[in-house]
Amino acid sequence: MIIIGIDPGLTCTGWGIVAKSGSRLSHVANGQIRTDAKAGMAERLVELDAGLTDVILLHRPDAGAVEEVFVNVNPQSTLKLGQARGVAMLSLARTGMPVAEYSTKVIKKALVGTGGADKKQIQAMLKVLLPGVKLAGEDASDALAVAITHANMMGSHR
Repeated sequence: MIIIGIDPGLTCTGWGIVAKSGSRLSHVANGQIRTDAKAGMAERLVELDAGLTDVILLHRPDAGAVEEVFVNVNPQSTLKLGQARGVAMLSLARTGMPVAEYSTKVIKKALVGTGGADKKQIQAMLKVLLPGVKLAGEDASDALAVAITHANMMGSHR
């Protein structure tokens, strides 16, 4: 089974793909989609959708998961993040694949064992779980963490 995880953001959305065979996980690909900060909101959302659609068509995942939005101090930032997250969910759902959502705390706990883990701990655990992985950036590593969380939680959703 091929699983895609997405760490949504308007400026940069990370994506990570893993393959699950039994209890074994392997890295397929990871990357980031950046939008043009000078473009209008609608144009940036179209850019994000086009980038995610390209990734989905290339790798043909069977299931997807998206990190849930957390509330920022700045309501405008939260709104923009929510719009990017909506586009990410739509891009996945449009293919008919099931889409799950996980909070940041659940993702951190699933990978590191504590909901308060920092980004360095997440990246270190990714290197243990996916030996030899080359991470395309922080957003891509967060997305891989989302994909791994979903791979490990899939049995509990049934």
